[in-house]
Amino acid sequence: MPTKAIVSDVKTLSCSNSWRNYHFLKITTEDGIVGWSEYDENFGSPGVSAVINELLHRLIGQSAHLHEHVREDLRNVTRPGSGGVVGQALGAIENALLDVKAKALDVPCHVLLGGKVRDTIRVYWSHCVSYRTRTEHFSPGIVDESGVRQIAREVGDRGFSALKTNIFHYDDAGRVEGWSPGFSRPHEPARNVERRTRKDLRKHLQIMREEAGPDMDILLDLNFNARTEGFVSILREVEDLDLFWVEIDTLDPKALAYIRSQSRHPISSCETLIGLQQFLPFFREQAVDVAIIDTPWNGVWQSLKIAAAAEAHDVNVASHNFYGHLCTMMNAHFSAVVPNMRIMETDIDRIAWDSEIFTHEPQIENGHLVVPDRPGWGTEPIEEALAQYPPRPDVGMTRRTATPRLAL
Repeated sequence: MPTKAIVSDVKTLSCSNSWRNYHFLKITTEDGIVGWSEYDENFGSPGVSAVINELLHRLIGQSAHLHEHVREDLRNVTRPGSGGVVGQALGAIENALLDVKAKALDVPCHVLLGGKVRDTIRVYWSHCVSYRTRTEHFSPGIVDESGVRQIAREVGDRGFSALKTNIFHYDDAGRVEGWSPGFSRPHEPARNVERRTRKDLRKHLQIMREEAGPDMDILLDLNFNARTEGFVSILREVEDLDLFWVEIDTLDPKALAYIRSQSRHPISSCETLIGLQQFLPFFREQAVDVAIIDTPWNGVWQSLKIAAAAEAHDVNVASHNFYGHLCTMMNAHFSAVVPNMRIMETDIDRIAWDSEIFTHEPQIENGHLVVPDRPGWGTEPIEEALAQYPPRPDVGMTRRTATPRLAL
């Protein structure tokens, strides 16, 4: 007989990831089962921990086996502020309860989710070039075109068949710099896409193709870095290039449907949406070819509902995953069971101590992640190791850059 898995303790933990912080939720039951989830406060989401700590008293005495009941209770008491950091807090709680439940039953989480339909998941190397421009955190760093060429070759040399890159500017000396006004890097509120940005992006993609080779799938992430007119101008600039998809963030499904109608490339989006209700307009408008689901934000159980709705609209899904190894495992279990899975995101460039703070690292072979069969998510943080790297108060998306001050 499985244990009742009654929650007795809930706490949040954090540690430094050099240029941002990792955040974890730990749920302990009366019979000593410990469930974990990883969540994020860096991607424009300050305050998730505060919401979790406000709600944790409602978990005590509840059974992790009844995670849908718990989720609905928490959704009801937070309904006026649903979505945003509140939604992410509920997702973190759901994911930790799933880990508890799977461990109580002594099965991998993918068994709880319906059973895997694949043993391995194709992954792409995300933030290719982008991370290594943070030269103080990643080695070898990238400061110029030669570094861009080197990493594009490295992706193929290490057995990957797909990479995702971003928008970069090149100066006359070949120095490279990321361009991301949607995240205030630099602070350009209009988010206009000028000729230089289009031409430099085209140059960047051509370099990646030259060095990665004709068989590499190249994904382009435009984030929130333009408005409708700007996105269309970029798509026209790169329409003759061979791209796997163009990723675009907008909260207007009709605008995205128009953009998709102007594109010769598949369009992916939705990584910042929370809850099925937010995804449905994008499906109804046929705005995306691939809906990207953030399972740490939504909760893996809820993400299955979103994936099922996508399938009903003949849309594929992909996992949004640029966090730590626990999030990668959570996404792996989700990706293993979803029939309409396109591809999974993962970060290959890692900080030095990533391997120290988790019990298991993801196993990647020939550009595919091997689905783990250990109970629960298949990895968990090591608390003693987390303590060696205390969280930094001065990092995160909201702290990294300063907004220019305007004269009154």
